[in-house]
Amino acid sequence: MSNLQENYAKAYSNKSGYGRRPALVLIDFAHAYFDPDCVLYGDEGCKAALVSALRVREAAHAAGVPVILTEVTYQKGLGGRDGGRFFEKALPLQSFMEGESTARFADGLTPRPDELVVSKQYPSAFFGTSLASTLTAAGHDSVILTGLTTSGCVRASCVDSMSHGFKTIVVADACGDRHKDPHDANLFDMNAKYADVVSEKDIIDYLGSLSGSAAAE
Repeated sequence: MSNLQENYAKAYSNKSGYGRRPALVLIDFAHAYFDPDCVLYGDEGCKAALVSALRVREAAHAAGVPVILTEVTYQKGLGGRDGGRFFEKALPLQSFMEGESTARFADGLTPRPDELVVSKQYPSAFFGTSLASTLTAAGHDSVILTGLTTSGCVRASCVDSMSHGFKTIVVADACGDRHKDPHDANLFDMNAKYADVVSEKDIIDYLGSLSGSAAAE
């Protein structure tokens, strides 16, 4: 095991670092993950992630860093056709049908007037949305990711964020999953190949260091 750990450390210990103009993304904090009667209920892993993400959100606003919220939504009358093969495969996505209570934002997360809301039909916050173009046009070079679930939409968004050329930071405490194993495994893998995985304290310290300069540059 020690040889394997040394091998991973040798191969994947590089850090990308923070950018100069970050944006914060809160991915899919939907009521579905907090409703015990919903098949997507995430219990304490998701609850803790939301509490952490809300603290990061406040720090971002204080630093002048833009905040983006994503939601999954499918048109009621289309029966999931706008979700294509993803909706066909993942039956719990019915929880995000337009009008369902489980599709709304989680309690405690009401979008602010100065926050962008991105609606999506697939796992990544970037796939089939205007997010990358919006961030690029505004001159952002880095993306801070929080959200649900670590093994699903957070990971997909992480890979696409990196692929679009953004320095990508994943806040471990502010991401959640229904089970610790996929949460930990995907954080490990994202940190190895696609992003820097940091703690809530690390990201709040970083945002505090910006002192409102992120939006002004």
